[in-house]
Amino acid sequence: VDASTLQEGSQLLLSVLEDAPPKTVTFVLISSLRDVADVIDSHADLFIEKVASVTIMGGLVRDEATGGWVPDQAVNNGFDQEAAAVLMSRIAVHKTLTEEPFDILRWIDRMLIRLVSKFADYRKDDPSSFRLSSHFSIYPQFMFHLRRSDFLQVFGNSPDETAFFRWSLMRENTTSSLIMIQPTLLAYSFSGPPVPVLLDVTSIAPDRILLLDTFFHVVVFSGETIASWRKQQYHEQPGHENFRELLHAPKEDAAEIMRARFPTPMYIECDQNGSQARFLLSKLNPSVTHNNNQNQSAEMIWTDDVSLQVFMDHLKRLAVQS
Repeated sequence: VDASTLQEGSQLLLSVLEDAPPKTVTFVLISSLRDVADVIDSHADLFIEKVASVTIMGGLVRDEATGGWVPDQAVNNGFDQEAAAVLMSRIAVHKTLTEEPFDILRWIDRMLIRLVSKFADYRKDDPSSFRLSSHFSIYPQFMFHLRRSDFLQVFGNSPDETAFFRWSLMRENTTSSLIMIQPTLLAYSFSGPPVPVLLDVTSIAPDRILLLDTFFHVVVFSGETIASWRKQQYHEQPGHENFRELLHAPKEDAAEIMRARFPTPMYIECDQNGSQARFLLSKLNPSVTHNNNQNQSAEMIWTDDVSLQVFMDHLKRLAVQS
C-alpha cells in the first residue's frame, strides 16, 4: 500500500458521506469514536442528511460538565497504554537492525507527537490548555524512559549486553517488558512499610533505602545516613532492632525477585555517593542536575539529559502548534 494514498480517518469518513445518497450510510463503530465525533463537530448537517443509523460497540454516558454524550469505559473506547508502549519498544528494537539509534529516537518522537496531537484536548498554539485523558496520560513517560533505555542507549554496555537486552524485550511478556522500559522503585524507611516512589532523583533521601528493579539488575541503594549507621555497625548493637529489620527488608524482597526470575538478574548493593550508585542514577529522571540545583543539599545528577518535565513541555508545545 502506498502510504501517500492513505487518508486520515475523519477525512475518509467525510469523503464517504459526500459521495453517498441521503439516508443510506450505516456506521458500525467498533473502535475509537474520535473520527466520527470530529466529522459531527465540523459537518453536523451533512451527517444528519446522509446517515441512516449508527451502531456503537460500547456505549455512551452523559457528560455532567457539558450535558453532552461521551464514550463510556468499554474496552473498545479505551487505549491500552502498557501494551502500546511494549509494542512501540519492540518495533524500535527491530529498527535497530537497519537504522541508527539517533534516527529511531526521532521516529519515536514523531509518533508520540502525532498520537497526542490527535487524541489530546487543547486549543491551537496554547500549550497551557493541553490535556491528556486518563487513557493516554502515562504513555508519554513510557516513551521518555524508552528513549533513555539500554535498548537504544548503548554507551557503557558491550555489544553482547546490548544484544541480550534487546533479545529479552522481544521474548518476555508485557509486565516484564514494562519493567525493562520503566523500572520499579520502592522506598524503605522507619516511617512505615515499603512504598512505591517516583523514578526520580528526588526520591533519594539520606534516611531511606531504595530497591530498584530493572529486570536485568536488582539494586539495593542506601542513603547517606543509613550507610553511615551501617558502617558503624549500629544494627549489631542492642536497642537497634528496628534498624536491623530495615536493612534486612529490601534484601529479602530483592532475593524474592531474583528467585522468581530467569535469567537471574545481577544483584548490586550500593551507597549514596558511591561508585556503584550509577546503576540507580542512570535510571532516574534527572529533575535535579548541576544546571538547576537550587537546593545544594538535594541529591542531583550530573547530566545534560532533559528531565521528564522538560520533555513534556516540549511535547505540549509541538503537539498544539498550528
